[in-house]
Amino acid sequence: MSETDAVTEADVRAVAARARAAAAEVAPLSRAAKDRALLAMADALDGATADIWAANATDVSRARAQGLSEQLIDRLSLDAGRIAAIADGLRDIAALPDPVGEVVRGYTQPNGLEIKQIRVPLGVVAMVYEARPNVTVDAAGIALKSGNAVLLRGSASAYESNSVLVRVLSEAAAKTGLPADAVQLVPGVDRSSVGHLLRARGLVDVIIPRGGAGLISYVVDNATVPVIETGIGNVHVYVDAAADLDMAERIVVNSKISRPSVCNAAETLLVHTAVADEFLPRITSALQVQGVIVHGDSAFSAVHADVVPANDEDWASEYLSLDIAAKVVADVDEAIAHIRRWSSGHTEAIVTNDLSAARHFVARVDSAAVMVNASTRFTDGSEFGFGAEIGISTQKLHARGPMGLPELTSTKWVVYGDGQTR
Repeated sequence: MSETDAVTEADVRAVAARARAAAAEVAPLSRAAKDRALLAMADALDGATADIWAANATDVSRARAQGLSEQLIDRLSLDAGRIAAIADGLRDIAALPDPVGEVVRGYTQPNGLEIKQIRVPLGVVAMVYEARPNVTVDAAGIALKSGNAVLLRGSASAYESNSVLVRVLSEAAAKTGLPADAVQLVPGVDRSSVGHLLRARGLVDVIIPRGGAGLISYVVDNATVPVIETGIGNVHVYVDAAADLDMAERIVVNSKISRPSVCNAAETLLVHTAVADEFLPRITSALQVQGVIVHGDSAFSAVHADVVPANDEDWASEYLSLDIAAKVVADVDEAIAHIRRWSSGHTEAIVTNDLSAARHFVARVDSAAVMVNASTRFTDGSEFGFGAEIGISTQKLHARGPMGLPELTSTKWVVYGDGQTR
């Protein structure tokens, strides 16, 4: 099916049905079989670098013609180095432990029944995501390693790139004995094909959206298939009265400017009033030197004429840019109240040398990750030691925070008896 062909619900359900059949074959595979496929897929990507690069050049050229921002074009773009890094990512996944079959808990009942709860694949995992073609490969690798079939629905801007990537991955996996339908691209480039996918209940086991607030809201609001909500990052850093201000400056600057366009970048700075006189001038200057526009309350506005007055829209914003909202608070409880009011539940940080303040903050902030004296940029699967990540979940059911291989599994109970009856 070409990019311009109309996609019907039947087209999408047919792809999902093939994935479901493939999932039944992938689930019982040994780690050796899955790792062999992943390594073959990595080698195939290396071998297809020229084809991938050419397809990506078509996507990038079209994106420029359509006026996409340079930030989005950078996310979309591939070169030989990035393709090699994506292939190496599959090799890294192959080196990770296989979560399937892991015994979560096990015990023997007084009547002799041996009961075990073990990890099993989810089944058919669908990814709906924007821009980055690397997500295509990462999602395929993580899904296969955890014993799942995967349906990939990237954005229209990356259609040519994703088409070639999925073809290369599927063919390579099939050559090692995996079903070719274990990795498939969902047909279509308009929102209708996403809508069909969201309603493929009974064929798709879970959908994971990864992208901006609009995409995530659309998936959550319209899906009849279960959704693991990966969240936007309205991320906060709170500088406490007992903070080491040198440390606080390093953490705030790193959290904001290390990579502003990602979900674990800081978007709001909260400063305790007790250190405001000393800290506000230095942190405002340090951020502005890095090109950051500070959207501040009256206390920050008094520090520098270039501070933009903040409003509720700023407190609610995930900027994904060199902008930060900033406010002075009376104490840790006001900081917590502000976070609970405006946070997206992704990551929050406190900078303090007061252990009781840190414990108070950690206990009362309800987000997927809470940092104490560390940059918010550490909320990441590789930084947590998972080795691979499919997204950051901000929901509370099944998976929360960075999602590695175990988060793409469910569990089932296995009971061994020797003739017991009830």
